[in-house]
Amino acid sequence: MKSVVILISGRGSNMQALLEADLPCRIAAVISNRADAQGLEIARTRGIPTAVVPHRDYADRASFDAALAAAIDRHAPDVIALAGFMRILTDHFVERYRGKLINIHPSLLPAYPGIDTHERALRDGIKIHGCTVHFVTPTLDHGPIIIQAAVPVLRDDTPESLSARVLGEEHRVYAQAIRWLCRGQVWLNKESRTASDRLEQPGAALVFPGLE
Repeated sequence: MKSVVILISGRGSNMQALLEADLPCRIAAVISNRADAQGLEIARTRGIPTAVVPHRDYADRASFDAALAAAIDRHAPDVIALAGFMRILTDHFVERYRGKLINIHPSLLPAYPGIDTHERALRDGIKIHGCTVHFVTPTLDHGPIIIQAAVPVLRDDTPESLSARVLGEEHRVYAQAIRWLCRGQVWLNKESRTASDRLEQPGAALVFPGLE
């Protein structure tokens, strides 16, 4: 059975969803850069090993990433899932785990990389928003896409209400992406593109607001 290490920085909402998803793999550890991350206690109560690599203890990103890699490698994971891990990783770290390192992002990439995605989406008046699971590459939030989910942007949405709607989809699609990876149904090919043996769904247009 393949194994997964989850990296978190906070409450671990996506982490908790993964723990509850009955995945065909073993969650080997949960690692955080913050000792006060709420998700660590959630993992501990489930008997999952945890570790903390405090980023403030290191003089630069490279030395922190080296310590983080050492903590990860103790578990020899097949997949490393960033689940609200709020650190920008060095190119060397990302290349070390090429094809194993994935992230969940709250927008339909390549639109709205970075932070404040829901506020930006509302400000721009877009009608369809969502989330993306992707392989991590040195270019922030621009790695090959594994799966996306779209939600409508409603007339009275706030950043908070839109975030909540997107988060529900994050919990669904992140678990699905990891299922595929652990079953060998999705992978990063030699051309740095997402490859899959999954059958595509029948084509259908998503239109919001609806047509008359």
